[in-house]
Amino acid sequence: MTEPVLSLRNISKRFGAVQALSGVDLDVPAGEVLALVGDNGAGKSTLVKTISGVGPPSGGHIRFDGREVHIGRPQDAVALGIATVYQDLSLCDNLDVVNNLFLGREPRPAWGRALHVLDEIEMERRSVELLSTLSVRIPSVRIPVASLSGGQRQSVAIARSLLGDPKVVILDEPTAALGVAQTAQVLDLIVRLKERGLAVLVISHNLADVFAVCDRVVVLRLGRNSGSFDVAAASQEEVVAAITGADTVLSGAGRAGRRAGLPATAGEIGEAGLPGGSGGAADAGDRGHQPEREPDPSRAAGPPDAPGSEGPGSEGPSPKETSL
Repeated sequence: MTEPVLSLRNISKRFGAVQALSGVDLDVPAGEVLALVGDNGAGKSTLVKTISGVGPPSGGHIRFDGREVHIGRPQDAVALGIATVYQDLSLCDNLDVVNNLFLGREPRPAWGRALHVLDEIEMERRSVELLSTLSVRIPSVRIPVASLSGGQRQSVAIARSLLGDPKVVILDEPTAALGVAQTAQVLDLIVRLKERGLAVLVISHNLADVFAVCDRVVVLRLGRNSGSFDVAAASQEEVVAAITGADTVLSGAGRAGRRAGLPATAGEIGEAGLPGGSGGAADAGDRGHQPEREPDPSRAAGPPDAPGSEGPGSEGPSPKETSL
């Protein structure tokens, strides 16, 4: 792994009596796609907010480009070169693609700065150039964002984050609520960000998407690091086990070497001495051999024959009954 552009050590975040993050470590190298996964409430969004400056951490250290930095507000993250694309995208539906890309940082010609005139020609030229570089396919840069599909809107939001030449791009659930074709378009865009040498941090619940484009996976569980996996060598079952904590259960209930993510067998639970485990055949041996009971003659003979039966065991009718 190359030297990380962004490095977090022992990050903690507290909201009153609630400890949202505790001792979290994270490294985001350049030219790699890192996935941050975990169950709801694991602390993913809280960690993203500490990186983007929305919620400064309560403790820990953040290093960027080899030097320790303090990110106290979003402007600090942007100045360092950290761009964040949130799940809601923050696009204006009534504006076209060009105005959404340059919203808040519109260029002005030298002659029109005093008059607050926008350089529309330069904005359109840079928009077309940027979208073409990322292979983003939209009908026109002058159509309203409201008329775009979900994948196209996500692409516009990601492209807008690149206008400031960031070194780290954070994508919060980039494929949520997208169709198959739109998801493929966004995943292709993530690969292109990697090819540009950017450090990409993807927060996602979709492990199929994670294994399709990411190089490493970091798992958070209950505000702590639960595991780090190389996508090329790990399986989805192992990642799921780290998300749910199944690997912790198996370490106590399962034998060594058992693959994480599979439930422990009854024999393994018994070996671990957990409640309900009988301990296998050893318990049966401790109780000793129970001698077999002698068969009951009355039961062995079967049910009594019906009156008048000619079968075996029948004594036949008595003379008195015959004379009657």
